Amino acid sequence: MIISRIEPMHLIFAALGGALLLFIVAPLAGMFLNVGKAELSEAAADPEVTGSIRLTLLSSMGATLIAAIGAVPFAWILARKDFPFKRLVNGIVDLPIVIPHSAAGIALLGVLAPGTPVGSLGERLGVTFIGGIAGIMAAMAFVSIPFLVNAARDGFAAVPVRLEQAALNLGASPLRVFLTISVPMAWRSIISGLVLMWARGMSEFGAVLIIAYHPMITPVLIYERFGAFGLKYARPVTVLFVAVCLVFFLALRMIAGRRSHVEG
Repeated sequence: MIISRIEPMHLIFAALGGALLLFIVAPLAGMFLNVGKAELSEAAADPEVTGSIRLTLLSSMGATLIAAIGAVPFAWILARKDFPFKRLVNGIVDLPIVIPHSAAGIALLGVLAPGTPVGSLGERLGVTFIGGIAGIMAAMAFVSIPFLVNAARDGFAAVPVRLEQAALNLGASPLRVFLTISVPMAWRSIISGLVLMWARGMSEFGAVLIIAYHPMITPVLIYERFGAFGLKYARPVTVLFVAVCLVFFLALRMIAGRRSHVEG
């Protein structure tokens, strides 16, 4: 009786969801259908295109792994500890999501440019931020790190505190508890956060454009080709990049899902 009474609502919700999915899928499908095999093959054989895709993938992956060194322990602190201005700190973590990414690039420029403390330190160490891969990684990390911190924090919050306390009472050190209990039990959320951060970093454009126009990551290359040559030359690169991103993203999702299924 209850099922028949709410069935119309289910149909309405399903229709709304279908419209939303169509809104997401239709532009992508149209883009793929409007690119011929010859154009796609030409883009795949272009060293500039393949080099930019490789740079984009590796830069985002590097930014994610480096950021994880600080983001994952910090997420545990946010999940487990109460301290003054904790809500403010959580709000600061989310700031890169709401800041326009061109503004994020300008902000980073003021920190990483030559003559600044960080820029000068980088120069002494042989690291180039402005117009360099390090700058690309910094821009990618800045705009995408909230995804990792928030996902890992939620994962740690779901770990029963009593298990950590029991291990501490049995003589395990806090670091050992973190590495052998907290991280393994929150692993699914951490992996999800890593994948989301990596994927978001790959798609960044505004902040990277200001920090490092060259070497070109693929979003910048697409923008340049569209501005210089039009849609016909930009679309094959876009299709190839989206296809590569989807393959990597789905593969990582499947690996994470398989791992969590085995552990469950």
